[in-house]
Amino acid sequence: MRLIAENLGGERGGEAVFSGINFALEKGQALIVTGPNGAGKSTLLRVVAGLLPVAAGRVHIEGGGEDFPSVASACHYLGHQNAMKTALTVTENLRFWRDFSGADFLRAEEALETVGLGDIGHLPFGYLSTGQRRRAAIAKLLVSRRPLWLLDEPTAGLDKASEERFAVLMRKHLEGGGIVVAATHLPLGIEGAKELRMGEAV
Repeated sequence: MRLIAENLGGERGGEAVFSGINFALEKGQALIVTGPNGAGKSTLLRVVAGLLPVAAGRVHIEGGGEDFPSVASACHYLGHQNAMKTALTVTENLRFWRDFSGADFLRAEEALETVGLGDIGHLPFGYLSTGQRRRAAIAKLLVSRRPLWLLDEPTAGLDKASEERFAVLMRKHLEGGGIVVAATHLPLGIEGAKELRMGEAV
């Protein structure tokens, strides 16, 4: 499987944010997207995920087969918002996303154990601290199998131990043939990752 962006351009509010973006990632590879605030990192991830329209060029998956014919079908997107219902318990939220995605991987309870939240699945999501909410959102990546992880500032709100735990999860995902594209200001602990710096030119 390959993720390919060709002369990709994105807009925000009708104004060009970036243009001429090119990259190709094979399975097991990661791309770290860096740059100042406003450079278009989040917009790029949303365009790749299909949440915003492509303004120019194209982005596509090769070799995804029947299971993953498109980028949208192949990806998990973790944005700034954690995409959880505050009134539902943590476990109920994860079960919803597992059912919605339709591709089983870990049970909700197993995913929570993996991110160090095994004892709070019964709590409403709204009761959690900022760091716990982020870890629960990371657990969402683990309840359904998707080869492409699109991550926008994924370690925001995490303490050092949680950052290291997440780095291990990303490395395991890559070792299993996955692909990671992450926008971040902070090191993510992925050796050998490619880097794309936004904001150099539009």
